[in-house]
Parts: sequence; structure tokens; C-alpha cells
Amino acid sequence: AVVSTQSTGAKKKFEEDKATYEALCKVMKDILDNKVEKVCVSQRLVTSPCCIVTSQYGWTANMERIMKAQALRDNSSLGYMAAKKHLELNPDHCIIQELKKKADANKNDKSVKDLVMLLFETSLLASGFSLEDPTTHSSRIHRMIELGLGIEDDGTAEEEVIDDLPPLEGDDAEASKMEEVD
Repeated sequence: AVVSTQSTGAKKKFEEDKATYEALCKVMKDILDNKVEKVCVSQRLVTSPCCIVTSQYGWTANMERIMKAQALRDNSSLGYMAAKKHLELNPDHCIIQELKKKADANKNDKSVKDLVMLLFETSLLASGFSLEDPTTHSSRIHRMIELGLGIEDDGTAEEEVIDDLPPLEGDDAEASKMEEVD
């Protein structure tokens, strides 16, 4: 059998990438914990930094959505089947390369955890899965936008907005109208 040099060159690069990104994969697996079965380096990604792949016997995104919508669903099998996701990383993508540098510098950095969760949740959405907690995802995105714009987050902006809201008009009137109907 004739073996092309390109395939052996690609295979060698893949093995080098696996060795180089092994520590990052472990850090990401620790952060994601039971949300993914494993984190590994991919050969098939070109433009995206990472993707979610279901294992051979795990549910696809569509099947998971169908099973979650079932009225008489069995929650024990739902958790077992839904947990078989693999996160595959693109070692040639600039986001993954910079994340590796940040994780190598300090794997306990809060921004590393936020970036890993953002990458995971974005990959979930891109793969057709639904998020467990969309509000946390959006607050992470807002935090990253603030970082990108150079805005210092002192944590008081949201609290002030909530305190400044005027009381709703007509609350008592609406309640009494509802009681009149009964």
C-alpha cells in the first residue's frame, strides 16, 4: 500500500497538537466538569474554535430537544443520555491558541473559566442544543463586551437600575378587577 506524505505529515501535526493542547483540554474538562464527557483536539475544524459532537450512542441535539419536551419523560435517562457530549478544539484557531496561553499562565483565572464556558455554550447553540441557563450566558457575554470596551465593572450598575425603577401603576386596580371577574 502506498502512503502519501501529506497524510503522515498531517498525522504528525495532529499528534503534536494533541500533546501541546493536552493541558488545556484537561483544564477545560475540569471547568466543564459533567457537562461534557471529554475535551479533545480536532482535525476536522477549519473556521470555528470548537464544536460539540455527540458520542456514538449519545442523543443528537434534535433528539435531546424532543425528549425534553415529552410529557411522561424519565428524568434519569435524560441526564444519562444528554451528558454524552464531546467538545472538540481547533488547535489552529487564534481563540484557542490565546486561551491556551492564558490557561498556561493561570488556570484558575476567572476570565479563563468565563471564556471556556462561553466557548462551550456558544458551541452548544451552534450545534443546535439549548442552554440550561441563558441568563448566565448573556451576563457572561455582557462582561466580555465590557472587557473588550475597557469598561470597569464595579458591580453596582445593575443594582442601581433595579432600585431606580418606579413602582408599577395600577397594580391594586388590576388585582381588584380580577377578583370582580370571579
